[in-house]
Amino acid sequence: MNEPSQAGEDGLIRLDLRFPIWDRVFTPAPLVVVGTREGDGYDLAPKHMVTPLGWEGHFGFVCTPSHGTYQNVQEHGSFTVSFPRPDQVVVTSLTAAPRCGDEEEPTPGLSSLPTLPAEVVEGRVLRDAHLVLECELDRIVDDFGRASLIAGRVVAARVPAEAVRATGVEDEEVVRRSPLLVYVNPGRYAEITKTHPFPFPAGFQR
Repeated sequence: MNEPSQAGEDGLIRLDLRFPIWDRVFTPAPLVVVGTREGDGYDLAPKHMVTPLGWEGHFGFVCTPSHGTYQNVQEHGSFTVSFPRPDQVVVTSLTAAPRCGDEEEPTPGLSSLPTLPAEVVEGRVLRDAHLVLECELDRIVDDFGRASLIAGRVVAARVPAEAVRATGVEDEEVVRRSPLLVYVNPGRYAEITKTHPFPFPAGFQR
């Protein structure tokens, strides 16, 4: 990692754009496990460059054409998304296990991870996840440098009862009983157990 440069008169350091910005400063992001059909089985892979796309049931994640996840989605036209809980960090990490052998079979242990079958698309989701989505491929947008955006239409969603926002239950209580897992890029994570209402201005509308 490059040594920090001197700050300018405004107190800010200018980053060299020849190198990845995201390696020079910590940024929070959701952490999910994307599931895809692969050959006669299924593959799971962690992703943190992920986001809802609008408000009407679309979801996207960043991948590269060289990754199996990209190729699997392109071939089968669907994928699943599992939002792990903080106590599933190790399970989530295992989904990033490297492949080995000429046939690129998953390393031992991947098939034994706690999963459930998807209900609408072909795939698996993490058991006991905070939220699971099943998506049909909408489109793939290539050429964000080496990266691509894979966008899907959500066709099914499931969530544990304790994680659902409901009338009569304070939002803070929902977060307390169902903490959130956040990836802090690069290479760290955090558990969120407490949140605060955002101070939207009067009259604000989405």
